[in-house]
Amino acid sequence: MTAVGRARCGALLALALCAGAASAQAVAVEDDEGQRITLAHPARRIISLSPGITETLFAVDAGAQLIGTSEYSDYPPAARDVPRVARAQGIDLERIAALRPDLIVFWGSGYPPALRDALRRLGPPVYVHEPRTLEQVATSIERLGRLAGSAHGEAVAARFRARRDALAARYGARTPVRVFYQVWENPLMTLSGRHVASEVMRLCGAVNVFDALGPLVATIDVESVIAARPQVILAADAGGQDRGSLLGWRRHPEVPAVAGGHLVVLDADALDRASLRLLDAATQLCEQVDRARQP
Repeated sequence: MTAVGRARCGALLALALCAGAASAQAVAVEDDEGQRITLAHPARRIISLSPGITETLFAVDAGAQLIGTSEYSDYPPAARDVPRVARAQGIDLERIAALRPDLIVFWGSGYPPALRDALRRLGPPVYVHEPRTLEQVATSIERLGRLAGSAHGEAVAARFRARRDALAARYGARTPVRVFYQVWENPLMTLSGRHVASEVMRLCGAVNVFDALGPLVATIDVESVIAARPQVILAADAGGQDRGSLLGWRRHPEVPAVAGGHLVVLDADALDRASLRLLDAATQLCEQVDRARQP
């Protein structure tokens, strides 16, 4: 081959390598609504619209790419320094537009669909995050890691799955224990089997007494809880601090959970955010459920 030919081949090879490198940087995943999210390159400027999403992005080492998040995003401590673009009153669309994100991660059940649509009209890709099972939590870790260009997402998800499986192997086949999860005291509210908290109970060999309810969150009455005869009554408060939300049940000693002293308060942030700390709450719940099995 002549020198000219070698030079031409070298140039073509360089172009092919560059094209391959460019295509390798492109990222495509499916979100929890089944929408395909495609980025020309990993996201460098990310808006997170829930505390759980924020936790997950920090867990895959993408916290430095966060340019905006929601109220109550407080874990890990570094999350408190991320500017707030969403509060209980809604989402600040103008501020998000001004921040020029290249990815918005939207909490599916945390806001009305109209806000999701308004975010899409801003232009950046909107990933809808709504894990309903422990496996979907692990999948979300992988997907968000890929979108952020993190090398750690798959390893973090693998550790999550291994820890989940270890809890299931240890507790899942033990004698079933009936659990009532009190989400709110007045009005009295609980979660159905569609919520990931019910799967957490199953890891522990427990059963949500309102597993068969249709809505994700439902209002119930005291009489229906008494009739269900739960052996554990569970509530979740910020930081796991018992603020007395279960004290009213002491008026009903006919309920097995009350008679046995199995009124349990877990950390709401760990149990409700569908992040890595969900398995911290699961471990604590499994220990409490196991105590209720003792005579």
